[in-house]
Amino acid sequence: MSEWSVLLVDDHPLMRKGISQLLKFEPEFSNITEASNGTDAIAEVSRAEPDLIVLDLNMKGLSGLDTLKALRSEGCTATIVILTVSDSPNDIHAIVQAGADGYLLKDSEPEELIDKLKVAMTGQKAFSEQVKAFLSSSESHESPLQQLTERELEILQQVAKGFRNKQIGEQLYISESTVKVHLKNLLKKLGVDSRVAATVLYLENEASS
Repeated sequence: MSEWSVLLVDDHPLMRKGISQLLKFEPEFSNITEASNGTDAIAEVSRAEPDLIVLDLNMKGLSGLDTLKALRSEGCTATIVILTVSDSPNDIHAIVQAGADGYLLKDSEPEELIDKLKVAMTGQKAFSEQVKAFLSSSESHESPLQQLTERELEILQQVAKGFRNKQIGEQLYISESTVKVHLKNLLKKLGVDSRVAATVLYLENEASS
């Protein structure tokens, strides 16, 4: 049986404690730590390298979205699931595009929340039913490239120009290993398994826009 370390990030202590208690009943979740804001969360991720991050969206200081972007830009490969009260289409789009692995609503039943987090840890996306319905209805109007974060799109643009990972890192002032992480994530999001296939998608999108 797999065991996953967890970081809970929420500026409400009661919410953190409640979720922590839920997770402790599940043997798959271990070493549960907490952070009350985005800045502390980034430091904790660097220190502990959790497998799963459950992240509130609306926090004082660094928002959940900015925290998510910062983590992904630093090459964080943990599964990150947003847990929020907001079902705003703008929030949903922004979070999905920033590289979250799930978007769950705080009014979810406890059993559903646990099940969805386990789903996220298997590599699938974890969305509340309302979120899933919204995404399905808007999918047909979107380019697949809209799933990518700003950094991932920058890297794809460099790939399309024929640059290798080391060259891309030099162009964007990031390490070659970080380029590899972003490249792996963007290939997964686009549903392709090679740089060539990703380049074809990118060029087709450019031609049609």
